[in-house]
Amino acid sequence: MNIYSFKVKDNMEKEISLENYKGKTLVIVNTASKCGLTPQFEELEILYKKYKNENFEILGFPCSQFAKQELHTNKEIQDFCQINYGVTFKVFDKINVNGKNAHPLYKYLKQEKSGIFGKAIKWNFTKFLIDKNGNVVERFAPTDSPLKMEEKIKELIK
Repeated sequence: MNIYSFKVKDNMEKEISLENYKGKTLVIVNTASKCGLTPQFEELEILYKKYKNENFEILGFPCSQFAKQELHTNKEIQDFCQINYGVTFKVFDKINVNGKNAHPLYKYLKQEKSGIFGKAIKWNFTKFLIDKNGNVVERFAPTDSPLKMEEKIKELIK
């Protein structure tokens, strides 16, 4: 099993197979628009612009499970990301990352790579690095700068 086994909904609630990302290095990140870590969108966008032509994608999954720090609708989320941070990478439908209603993708990601304090996602902007074969390579903490992933991304792109 790998991430290609999962389907997610885009920001228009259209179902998308993650098989569409086969052969690409990915960062999967749970995001929030009203969080102290929200400025990480800037560094994520820097990475995306730098490597998007090298089979690299960032998949953002808005989540409001941490202090209700996400906007209500997908349109509000998209507009916020584009207007405030110039986000051009894919931001999907809002999901849960923990609990009984956690999206199956996030259940899988957490199973594959635990954080320092266990499997649960502790906060917004937990980042998972995925190789070209759909395997979870590394998990980065919410407070880790996205740029901290750059060397590992370069290795995986090669």
